[in-house]
Amino acid sequence: MTELIVSGSNSGQSLLAFLQQQIPAAPAGYLQQLARKGRLLLNQQATKGQALLQSGDVVTLPTSKRLEQLLQESQGEQIDVLLEGPDFLVAYKPAGLAVHRGVGHETDNLADRVGNWLKRRRLPFSALPVHRLDVGTSGPVLFAKGRRAASILGGYFMAGQVEKHYIALVAGQVAGDGELHTPVPAKGKLRSAVTRYRRVAGNRHYSLLQLELVSGRKHQIRRQLADAGHPLIGDRRYGGPSILNCEHPFLHCCTLAWPGSTGEQPLTVSCPLPQDLKHLLSAVGLCLPDA
Repeated sequence: MTELIVSGSNSGQSLLAFLQQQIPAAPAGYLQQLARKGRLLLNQQATKGQALLQSGDVVTLPTSKRLEQLLQESQGEQIDVLLEGPDFLVAYKPAGLAVHRGVGHETDNLADRVGNWLKRRRLPFSALPVHRLDVGTSGPVLFAKGRRAASILGGYFMAGQVEKHYIALVAGQVAGDGELHTPVPAKGKLRSAVTRYRRVAGNRHYSLLQLELVSGRKHQIRRQLADAGHPLIGDRRYGGPSILNCEHPFLHCCTLAWPGSTGEQPLTVSCPLPQDLKHLLSAVGLCLPDA
């Protein structure tokens, strides 16, 4: 049997909604059939598909070859929805997964995963990412539900109304707070770019920085830190040293905030540091101050 633990972000969902999110390859009718036959257990008790879940609940699935196959198929299709509204959703992008289709990412990318997830929910709109993260960067990505929402949300980025904060581990000792102003190549020209930084931890060899991206040029953080003599750990392209065979730059988007609807507070999504980066920090004797 397979057990699924309900997290805080899934609290309040119905059992069927939870399973459709956890096993996206499973047809809704098949999951409903399992519930009707009493084959789905909630905390070791047979339950209905409409049962509401709480954080810490344990959902037990029956032993079934078909279910095993659906679980295996779903591994490459799952998305972690951090926040959802009527006209947007925010999905977590792990390092190594591209936002869009591209060379080497034709069959698996975050945009396709989100699009397939919406189709399985039979929602009548497409999902359009309104910004990007590098393949090697982890963190939240904002998707618009439909073109009208994409125009509005994209306008916030163009107007500089979106706050993006990152956590980065770099080589060398960085002192205090400051700003990086090194121009960055964009569209064939050197463009102005500003990144604010604050040192939150460090030792003789490494510095852990919190960064705010004021402008949004391609590879801005990576280029500017390398130009300053403090390349990102794991960023081979820009001369960053590798630790414990780290296969991607130590760069994680931890906060994304944008204006809410008229009269509402700004919407903010916080995204904790992934486990592999926590392990790497521990290996060099550092940790986040609030960890």
